[in-house]
Amino acid sequence: MRWLPFQLNPDLPEAGIPREEYVARKFGGRGKGMYDRVTMVGRQVGIPFAYDKMTVQPNTLNAHRLMLFAEREGRQDELAEQLFLAHFTEGAVIAEREALADIAARAGLDRKAAAEFLASDEDRDTVAQADVEARGAGIGGVPFFIFNRKIGVSGAQDPETLVDAMEQALAKG
Repeated sequence: MRWLPFQLNPDLPEAGIPREEYVARKFGGRGKGMYDRVTMVGRQVGIPFAYDKMTVQPNTLNAHRLMLFAEREGRQDELAEQLFLAHFTEGAVIAEREALADIAARAGLDRKAAAEFLASDEDRDTVAQADVEARGAGIGGVPFFIFNRKIGVSGAQDPETLVDAMEQALAKG
């Protein structure tokens, strides 16, 4: 498995914007309670989403850069898990480099090396190019799964749908 960069909001400023402002801009008056269903479903599968703790809608460029750093260290899955936990359940501001360095350490990466990497411009162009390619391929949201480079599945799906897609991808060789 490999995690590929895709930014939902690439035009946000690097520091992100206040979450309330983002929700109001994106959903208007429908924003209140928008995440109630996701929170309920999350509870059913043991994910304690805490949208109320989110104060910033982040620009995720640096988080995606850090994922590439983690991939080179063989810790991409661990970092993804810690990023999701920090953002969705703890309300961490994952647009902040210091928060990302802390999350990297929780994922078993060297915090100092991660902080130095984040202070550089390394992989900025790689993330930007991958994002452009994904959009060019018709990807417009997350999650998006690509199996065996043959079958794409968009959105949160039940396990049966994902298994079916995997089987189709294997059959296509």
